[in-house]
Amino acid sequence: MQLKKHKKYLAAAALVAASYSFLPSQAGKWKFYTDGGERTKTIYLTFDDGPSTEYTESLLDLLDEYQIKAAFFVVAEAAEQNPDLIRRMQQEGHLIGLHSLRHESAMVQTPSQTRRDLCESIAILKRLGVTPIYYRPPWGHVNLATLRLIRRLRLKKVLWHVMAQDWKEDTSREEIQYKLLKRTGRGDIICLHDGRGSDGAPGRMLAALADTIPVWLEEGWQFKRLDERKGGFV
Repeated sequence: MQLKKHKKYLAAAALVAASYSFLPSQAGKWKFYTDGGERTKTIYLTFDDGPSTEYTESLLDLLDEYQIKAAFFVVAEAAEQNPDLIRRMQQEGHLIGLHSLRHESAMVQTPSQTRRDLCESIAILKRLGVTPIYYRPPWGHVNLATLRLIRRLRLKKVLWHVMAQDWKEDTSREEIQYKLLKRTGRGDIICLHDGRGSDGAPGRMLAALADTIPVWLEEGWQFKRLDERKGGFV
């Protein structure tokens, strides 16, 4: 009898935990992936986890070379440490969105921690002259508090359609390029990473992107900013 009661408590706790974060996260991803989007031959480049003193400047040089505008979902504490990179992003016409305070998952945050994460992040970006409109949660994880707060703060949650696993230490530039060319479809939002990553991973991403952009252009793809996307976000 005691064991049966214990199992019931465990099942109830698991259901509460799943309802708080796992199910909202999965539902949000499913809704985003199946929203239809736009069907033009358009690519939306987005970059997470920066800015990085080691890689972001080179990435900005590459984008400037091809006059491509992208969206940078920055980690607020990294942005605070690299104000010159934030200024350059703004001056060169890129969007700056929010990617949390320290890149922590909402699945392990209490409501008060979630509130602090978002509010402190926004305050930091505002001190840098950025009022964020777009928000990408780390790993796409949200919880019920996240969903309430982003509505209240009028943030637009943006996920992605294409990943190339560019953060992995065992992924080569050739593998990243293959995934980008193979997986990208019309109107897709691509998520790459100019910060964090293992064993110099952002450098391999940069090399792969430098190889891939000319191929995309030759194939007739165009690049736009997220705020030019038709249909908005769900």
